Amino acid sequence: MRDKALGLNWVWCAVLLLWSLLAGAAMEVKATRVWPSPEYSRLTLETTTPASFRHFQLKNPERFVLDIEGVETAALADLAGKVSAEDPYIASVRVALNRPGVSRVVVQLKSEVRPQVFTLKPMGDYAHRLVVDLYPGATNAVERQVEEAIAQADRGRKPGDAGVIRLITVAIDPGHGGEDPGAIGAKGTREKDVTLAIARRLKAHIDRQENMRAVLIRDGDYFVPLHERVRRARNHQADLFVSIHADAFLKPSARGSSVFALSERGATSAAAKWLARKENEADLIGGINIDVKDTYLKQTLIDLAQTATIADSLKLGRAVLEELGGINTLHKPHVEQAGFAVLKAPDIPSILVETAFISNPEEEAKLNDDAYQDRMAAALVTGIQRYFEKNPPLARSRVAQNF
Repeated sequence: MRDKALGLNWVWCAVLLLWSLLAGAAMEVKATRVWPSPEYSRLTLETTTPASFRHFQLKNPERFVLDIEGVETAALADLAGKVSAEDPYIASVRVALNRPGVSRVVVQLKSEVRPQVFTLKPMGDYAHRLVVDLYPGATNAVERQVEEAIAQADRGRKPGDAGVIRLITVAIDPGHGGEDPGAIGAKGTREKDVTLAIARRLKAHIDRQENMRAVLIRDGDYFVPLHERVRRARNHQADLFVSIHADAFLKPSARGSSVFALSERGATSAAAKWLARKENEADLIGGINIDVKDTYLKQTLIDLAQTATIADSLKLGRAVLEELGGINTLHKPHVEQAGFAVLKAPDIPSILVETAFISNPEEEAKLNDDAYQDRMAAALVTGIQRYFEKNPPLARSRVAQNF
């Protein structure tokens, strides 16, 4: 009997040890954040392990519901107090126990929204993150005015029409933003800050041109998912897409400016491949939908459009790279190609410009210099103008909007 009792005690000890190990491995909430912006509102839950969740929407009134497994309700309680009265999309947040082991977050909305929910792996100082982005559900008044202005400029326009100057739209994409700072220099310079500064200067230069206008993909310190950047450029019917970044590498001696176009078969150098992977892993990548049922036909249409677009992107990149060589050392004397997600619009010539190496102390200082930022912006707009002199834009085809 004594041996049997000892055996049972060992069993209970093993059960208790297993329970304690499982409890220790349970998901914990490290932080909760609510990040409003004019473009969208973001809720972020930072957790020690990947979150298991489901979400759905309710009408009358408009609500977004998020059910999360394995999280204590008390760990989410501070979300409600982080909602600002000025938030354009979120009215309030409440948290309650939905069923044992599942906490429910109900977001009361001010209007219809288009949610995008995704997870991000640990990066830098951040752990696992569950991200909810709430975008306006319908085209807003400003976008409608822009679309109408473009339509009026294009109405009746044909290639070669004398005396008619079509408005050229350039989408400028400042890399990173919000809780994604991008690369950080030795003196603490954040890539997201210098890219926005240069992008704003570039927009000012472009807007001064008679037949050009620029739109900023982001115009503040907030995060925009990679696929959303492409979608915004296409919504504005952009003729060009220019993504602004500040390079970083393992060795501080790396220096110079670079220009990248999309590659269908991968990167043209090991450094380009590493850089593309780093940028793409910042977020989930969304695809582009074509309203064609035949899968093979759909892929063929994308391939044909993208092949032509890549050729134009390389022409644009060469024109820009030549101008950049006048203000900074070139990291490579040719346009590189890599699989950057933000370059994947099949109908918009797109380039990614690495303005300088933020990991290089001398170039970090340049990136913080107002005069250098302005010279960079001026070089970019000159390169864009040179591209259009040799490749004048045609009238916009409404067929492109089927992509």
